[in-house]
Amino acid sequence: MDLECGKHRDTSKKDSWKTLFLLAYQSLGVVYGDLSTSPLYVYKSTFADDIQHSDTNEEIYGVLSFVFWTITLIPLFKYVFVVLRADDNGEGGTFALYSLICRHAKVSLIPNRQVADEALSTYKLEHPPEKKNSSRVKMYLEKQKVLHTALLILVLLGTCMVIGDGLLTPAISVFSAVSGLELSMSADHHQYAVIPITCFVLVCLFALQHYGTHRVGFLFAPVVLTWLLCISGLGLYNIMHWNPHVYQALSPYYMFKFLKKTRKGGWMSLGGILLCITGSEAMFADLGHFSYAAIQIAFTFLVYPALILAYMGQAAYLSRHHHTSYEISFYVSVPENVRWPVLIIAILASVVGSQAIISGTFSIINQSQSLGCFPRVKVIHTSEEIHGQIYIPEINWMLMILCIAVTVGFRDVKHMGNASGLAVMTVMLVTTCLTSMVIILCWHKPPIVALCFLFFFGSVELLYFSASLTKFREGAWLPILLALFLMTIMFVWHYATNKKYEYDLHNKVSLEWLLALGPSLGIARVPGIGLVFTDLTSGIPANFSRFVTNLPAFHRVLVFVCVKSVPVPHVPLAERYLVGRVGPAAHRSYRCIVRYGYRDVHQDVDSFEAELVKKLADFIRYDWYQTARHTSSCMDEEACGSNESSECRFAVIGTTMAYEMEETVEVASVSAGLSTVESVNDVIEMGVAERRRVRFAIDDESETDEVERDVHVQLQEEVEDLLAAQQAGTAFILGHSHVRAKQGSSLLRRLAINFGYNFLRRNCRGPDVALKVPPVSLLEVGMVYVV
Repeated sequence: MDLECGKHRDTSKKDSWKTLFLLAYQSLGVVYGDLSTSPLYVYKSTFADDIQHSDTNEEIYGVLSFVFWTITLIPLFKYVFVVLRADDNGEGGTFALYSLICRHAKVSLIPNRQVADEALSTYKLEHPPEKKNSSRVKMYLEKQKVLHTALLILVLLGTCMVIGDGLLTPAISVFSAVSGLELSMSADHHQYAVIPITCFVLVCLFALQHYGTHRVGFLFAPVVLTWLLCISGLGLYNIMHWNPHVYQALSPYYMFKFLKKTRKGGWMSLGGILLCITGSEAMFADLGHFSYAAIQIAFTFLVYPALILAYMGQAAYLSRHHHTSYEISFYVSVPENVRWPVLIIAILASVVGSQAIISGTFSIINQSQSLGCFPRVKVIHTSEEIHGQIYIPEINWMLMILCIAVTVGFRDVKHMGNASGLAVMTVMLVTTCLTSMVIILCWHKPPIVALCFLFFFGSVELLYFSASLTKFREGAWLPILLALFLMTIMFVWHYATNKKYEYDLHNKVSLEWLLALGPSLGIARVPGIGLVFTDLTSGIPANFSRFVTNLPAFHRVLVFVCVKSVPVPHVPLAERYLVGRVGPAAHRSYRCIVRYGYRDVHQDVDSFEAELVKKLADFIRYDWYQTARHTSSCMDEEACGSNESSECRFAVIGTTMAYEMEETVEVASVSAGLSTVESVNDVIEMGVAERRRVRFAIDDESETDEVERDVHVQLQEEVEDLLAAQQAGTAFILGHSHVRAKQGSSLLRRLAINFGYNFLRRNCRGPDVALKVPPVSLLEVGMVYVV
């Protein structure tokens, strides 16, 4: 028996190791494409202007020492050993860190937050903080509302720089790979060949985005693996052939010697050296596609040594070639007989690296949109099998145009490297700041630990950041300008969205008004299902009252739908739908709150409509089953009828179970005294007072009691009404809003709302496109928001 158990344990270990190594292999094509192509342009960028390669080799040895320790400290020590552990349910990236912080401290600016969201299984707090032992940092952060906005601005800055990196990385990677043609062409031909070929490759790359990466994704890992083996082999050859003692330059002594000799020029050249870590952020951002162990193994045992060998090989070659006819570049160290194969592999690797950063740009824009920080765009899911592969047409073509403009405008690696370096270093600084907050708020470590992490890695990154800023006129202005433009758009959109929510919260209609609507007021109920979309999680939205005022009729089955995002990466399907009644059962009105994580895929309208009807039917059975239970314990139907409550009970309708939620906050208290964006965060519209688990099981044969038979008859009638309404058709009722600032508002606010937000609203996708509503079923209600 023990032998059999031991064999089973050994087999499972082998399978787990096999899976781990397979994930590590697959991560090469997705995570390390950008990082692995950095040897193409690091030395060329570093020696472009600020320093010169001399016969003493002090410059090349100093640069190699800086490259070695930069790769060791930032990607290896910071990301692999620390940052990758700050995952959000296995997901990484800027929004994952922000989500973790928002769950452990009340600093979120996302509206319609509910206590019921904390019951989600993915909302888990690994180290639940006790109120008595709450850190002073947490308490101070929660009290200072200004810091909430500052934190959001920091996250938006990191997001904008990631988008900027998605614009610059394809340009510099492909341009550097194609520039190898200069060694095989005359200067005249090379001048007119590299730019057109680079632009052609970029156009092809962006034109193929709508097909998705799943069809050619299996080629990505072999391409990057071949490239890594290629550069490490070339590095070994150059070390052995030209300078076997180049390893001595790995000593930190050569860094100080380099700075002592080059002084200001050496410090400014750090803007080129930092390009050796471009793509390091992808290790964290793409964590959700793989695992911590797989990314750690791939980097530590393959990518890291391959990159070090590549940089050492180039330094060894350059240490013996001080006066070449060509400028310093990657290809001068490649033997002539293998130059063409290396050129082809380099172009393929640069395309793979560019593809990964473009996909990452689509992903982070989708996350920003889901959290209300980016104008609505059309998101297309390119694969039904692989989660998270998306394509955004507008962003794709804008990136392509800007990429080509950067290539044609800059025309050299130096300016592209300066721009890319500033964007990369800003993202890393944001990650360092957010991770230090996670160390205190989420891991509950002493503040001194977070300060040590922030000071050590932050000082290294600030050194490189300061060097990048000195290149403002030489290309570094581009990411700064792009970040200011994008942050303005994102902050204006987020601000106006929160103001609209406050307006809806103030002007929502009471439940009594809805229940009073009937034939006596000339209101008719028409066949079908009416889905009224709103951001509110309680109360009747003002757009519905406006709809009924202009068209005195509404559908036989009325559902108020709130599609909201919660600060978790994924919401399990079994916990996504929160369903409750609006009024008594005879009114046939319901409220459905559909919760998505910031990485979740929103359903198509057909599947959403079918799923919603199914969840409503399950809720009806569950609610009447609860009524039967109550009436069996006390026969007073008026006192115990659970389905007669107005809007105080919700149930999370899953696949086999329901969780009951009781609202403990009075509806009247929700809309009291909201004047600022921050005040929305203090509003909790629904509490969790009770949580039960029951199975949907109604035994018809056991219902011999007359009251229970009556309950069963009413249940069947309600379900039949729902199915009949589904057959009659579904209408989607959405608000078509126009927002304007209040009289007496400041000039900045009037510009932001009257011009900025309304311009974005008119020229971006409408809510019907974001929700994938078919035009034939759409009813839009005009609304004017005065905020």
